[in-house]
Amino acid sequence: MDRVTAAADYLFDLRQTRRTVAALPADIAPRSIAEGYQVQEQLVRKLRDHFGSQPVGYKIACTSELAQKALGVDGPFFGVLLSHSTHPNPAKLRGPDFTVRCAEAEFGFEMAADVPAGPAYTAESIEEYVGAVLPSIEIVDHRYHDWQKVGAPSLLADNAIHGAWVPGEPCPGWRDFDFVTHPTNLVVNGERKFPGTGAAVLGNPLNVVAWLATELPRHGRRLCRGDRVTTGVTTGIYLAVPGDRLVADFGRIGRVSLDFDK
Repeated sequence: MDRVTAAADYLFDLRQTRRTVAALPADIAPRSIAEGYQVQEQLVRKLRDHFGSQPVGYKIACTSELAQKALGVDGPFFGVLLSHSTHPNPAKLRGPDFTVRCAEAEFGFEMAADVPAGPAYTAESIEEYVGAVLPSIEIVDHRYHDWQKVGAPSLLADNAIHGAWVPGEPCPGWRDFDFVTHPTNLVVNGERKFPGTGAAVLGNPLNVVAWLATELPRHGRRLCRGDRVTTGVTTGIYLAVPGDRLVADFGRIGRVSLDFDK
């Protein structure tokens, strides 16, 4: 068995058993970003086969300068959103089904057209391919004792440590929005609030979509009509516990809620 397959098998087993480790075994841990994506591709295939799942788009991680510095990387990386871990709003999930429940309020986008490969996209040039914006909550879930110590290749290998995604209704009338200053709020149990804005994610969440559209062709893919993209955490991070009720409030864009059963 080659090391990429062995790493994908190992990560799949960690997900199924909800075990955590300090790091992937040295003999199979991906040694580069490119190898990490190779492991991710095999892991996603295993998840699809196991759950009868289909890709619905992409999640982007490490879109904040703070996260990039913590991991020693100079840019984001992506994972695949899957139908079995995408839940309608309002959502109710079992808390014990997750190893970690890192709750993130994120701008989501739905693509209206296929994005051609070739040019380096910007927030302005990607707009014509975007159909709608939507509010969302992503739950980041990982199998590592300390995610900051394992490095970006091991994180992106584990499907960019994606756990679950709860999107709201698409909001089509978004072209007059200033995403840079648009306020967001993660509200925990109706009391504790984590405010933010779109500036937290590469300065503008459309910059994240543009980055993805530019990056995917380097991996033999492209952003297509109907794909959904969630662009990274806009607020402070909250580690949820079973029994928590989370609401992501995006003002005119909408709200989504997620309850964790005990």
